[in-house]
Amino acid sequence: MPLEMNREVFITCAITGSGGTQDRSPHVPRSPKQIADSAIAAAKAGAAVVHCHVRDPETGKPSRRLDYYREVTDRIRDSDTDVVLNLTAGMGGDMIFGDPERPLPLSQAGTDMAGASERVQHVRECLPEICTLDCGTMNFAEADYVMTNTPGMLTAMGGMMTDMGVMPEIEAFDTGHLWYAKDLVARGVLKGPALVQLCMGVPWGAPDDLNTFMAMVNNVPKDWTFSGFSIGRNQMAYVAASVLAGGNVRVGLEDNIWLDKGVLARNDQLVDRAVGIIENMGAKVIGPAEVRAKLGLVKRAAV
Repeated sequence: MPLEMNREVFITCAITGSGGTQDRSPHVPRSPKQIADSAIAAAKAGAAVVHCHVRDPETGKPSRRLDYYREVTDRIRDSDTDVVLNLTAGMGGDMIFGDPERPLPLSQAGTDMAGASERVQHVRECLPEICTLDCGTMNFAEADYVMTNTPGMLTAMGGMMTDMGVMPEIEAFDTGHLWYAKDLVARGVLKGPALVQLCMGVPWGAPDDLNTFMAMVNNVPKDWTFSGFSIGRNQMAYVAASVLAGGNVRVGLEDNIWLDKGVLARNDQLVDRAVGIIENMGAKVIGPAEVRAKLGLVKRAAV
């Protein structure tokens, strides 16, 4: 298919993620205040959407604590900086098996399996405009770690998000995830047209070569909105690739901690660089009000 470049692009900044990057860079935020401050700085740099996980402030390890999510949400909403809030709902589906000869019982260190209601409780309490829905199960980087999102779990979580009036951002790590997302919309679990994030280069999902990326793009329905990103050194290359393919972009420390070789990045610096790439391609970076109008979102005030 011919490429149709996107001329009005929004940037999502993925602020901190849940990967083990907290000890690799001092710029990876840990506490709710640090996460909120970094999100606000990213918004000021040009991000229309901020995608937030929370971490234990002392250890930096990923967390699902409701009070952390409430604090992050309140700090962002209480600020004088407008931005669309996107909270993860990906936590609570982590299975870590034992060694290959004795995979069961599951390892107590790292395994975190929760029910659908528990996995979206922070979404119900904070009511962000967007939350993520990882639309499939996959082997995830480490040898015995499986990111678990069964069809039944996705139907339950997706239905809850729809009932809350929160727009799911479908996280697609491979083409099969898009296939199931289309089924969720067809069955009325999710409303269409949907919002999709194409997640490239995450072991062991879709590799970040351009042929695979275009296969993903070509599987997104024409009336859906999509963004794309790659992790690590190809993060900025995928800013250009996604815009050229008709999509929006995502950058941030969840996916890449480097600004240049040997130079650790801050979130606002990654956003600023993405803005430059987009504008030098002849496209316009749009803000949160325009994103809300485009996606049919309603801004919520601080509680």
